[in-house]
Amino acid sequence: MEQVEVAAPSRKLTLPLWRLGLRKKRYLFIYSCLLIPLIFFIIVRVLPILYSFHVSFRQWDLLSQTKPFVGLSNYAAIFQDEVFVRTIRNTLIYVVAGVPGQLAVGLAIALLLQRIVRFRGFFRTVYFIPHITSVVAVSWVFRWILMKNGVANGVLLELGLPAQPFLYSPSQAVYWIIIAVIWQNIGFQMLVFLAGLENIPRLYYDAASIDGAGRWRKFIHITLPLLNPVLLFSIVIASIGFLQTFTQVLNMTAGGPLNSTNSIVLYIYNRAFKSFEMGQASAATVVLFLLILTLTILQLKVLNRKVEH
Repeated sequence: MEQVEVAAPSRKLTLPLWRLGLRKKRYLFIYSCLLIPLIFFIIVRVLPILYSFHVSFRQWDLLSQTKPFVGLSNYAAIFQDEVFVRTIRNTLIYVVAGVPGQLAVGLAIALLLQRIVRFRGFFRTVYFIPHITSVVAVSWVFRWILMKNGVANGVLLELGLPAQPFLYSPSQAVYWIIIAVIWQNIGFQMLVFLAGLENIPRLYYDAASIDGAGRWRKFIHITLPLLNPVLLFSIVIASIGFLQTFTQVLNMTAGGPLNSTNSIVLYIYNRAFKSFEMGQASAATVVLFLLILTLTILQLKVLNRKVEH
């Protein structure tokens, strides 16, 4: 008669935390530290985004208790609104005109600051101060300068030139807001480009000098190619910043004149807290989210391809 051996059920021993090895304790500590900001990020960022998607499909206002499901009606309503279509156009103008200008000025200042030896820290601090200054304060200073009887027109009249409408002109106001945003973010771009420039080995420039290359050829064939990762980062960050332009517009022009400076974020603010149309405001928020996501992915694809080549 055959004997059948029955294996005893295996037991997994669980050790208390204080009896774990040093390596396991280290990994446990690392994952615990990563888990806390991850939970915070999900609560502060991910859940509001998902909730915005939920609200955008409902007729949601602050007065009625019922929030009926309306499907894509909120999206159809905002795209039929001429003001919203105008805000998309204005926001794209902010990106197309503002990003190249901000990067060009930041890179130019970084190149100049890299060459100086004395008072380098002083100049870096001076150029970085606007970035940490209150956006509201900067916006009101620009508004004061660009008033009809402000400092800018006073200087023009002293020089014998005609006064300009500046923020009161539908064709000029959007560009003065772009200039204000660029001025405030120059310090950040300058520091990013300085970090990239200082990581380029001096050996490349010395070899190019031996071959007889001038400053322009060094810039085109050495500086720009080796700054590609920094340029990619700066372009993406600047684009997202201009797509979310709000405080400067609210304080300098309030979206006027004739909605020529109105941005998508200001449109969302007005819809949510002035018209109390939370459904349409959430729909506009979703459109802005998809616009930022699409533009960022396209930039990463195109610029990464250029870096590889």
